[in-house]
Amino acid sequence: MTDPNSPAPDANVPPQQPGAPQPVAAAPLAPEQDVQWGSFAHLGGILGPLPALIIWLIFKDRGAFTNTEGKEALNFQITIFMAYVVGWILTFILIGVVVVWAAWILSVVFSIIAFLKAKDGQHYRYPFAIRLIK
Repeated sequence: MTDPNSPAPDANVPPQQPGAPQPVAAAPLAPEQDVQWGSFAHLGGILGPLPALIIWLIFKDRGAFTNTEGKEALNFQITIFMAYVVGWILTFILIGVVVVWAAWILSVVFSIIAFLKAKDGQHYRYPFAIRLIK
């Protein structure tokens, strides 16, 4: 039986288990690690948008430089992905092959340029990118 004078348990608060480990916030990145991961987000663009997405999601709250550069790299890779899709659609009229090759070359060249700037701690902004992630 429950005591009628005791307060009712709050339905929104989950019960605490004794001895259960509490989640610990990830430690902030050291400045050199922040620059390193921010530059890797750009370099990973050679492989597509997935490396930039993973780096940004994991490290966005741990370093300001990585947050900024990861978003920039991800936005550029999303733009390049859209160019790939348009290129593949246009392969039916044969110009799509040129669009796909041009998108790939631009992706590699600009990803390397961005990596070289970011590894020196400088922010890089791609000359063209649809900024979907702000």
